[in-house]
Amino acid sequence: MARLEHANVTVSDPASTAAWMRNVFNWTIRWQGDAIADGHTIHVGDPDTYLALYRPAKPAHAGTSSYDTVGGLNHVGVVVDDLDATEARVRKAGFLPKNHADYEPGRRFYFEDDNGIEFEVVNYDDKSV
Repeated sequence: MARLEHANVTVSDPASTAAWMRNVFNWTIRWQGDAIADGHTIHVGDPDTYLALYRPAKPAHAGTSSYDTVGGLNHVGVVVDDLDATEARVRKAGFLPKNHADYEPGRRFYFEDDNGIEFEVVNYDDKSV
């Protein structure tokens, strides 16, 4: 069986992004340092999985919706134990939760961070999912 270890996303400020992720998701910084093309990367997550937050020396901003771009990152899904508490931390971090839904087998909401990356936050009623 294979499992996803990490994803690497480009952000404007890895330290700032890692800070809100630490506060919202209770993640830790696993590693940080120089990266390809004179960039800088911070790995933030838990002992098994993480997001690599990469900033190139000269970042460029995307111009179209990721949902319309082949190879675009549409959203990052994060499973949490307490959806309501996580939503409160998302709001405290300055982000607006949206698209709330109850569905089988759980509940979810989405938000966009200050880099325009969409996150889906989900809690499953059945912990075996």
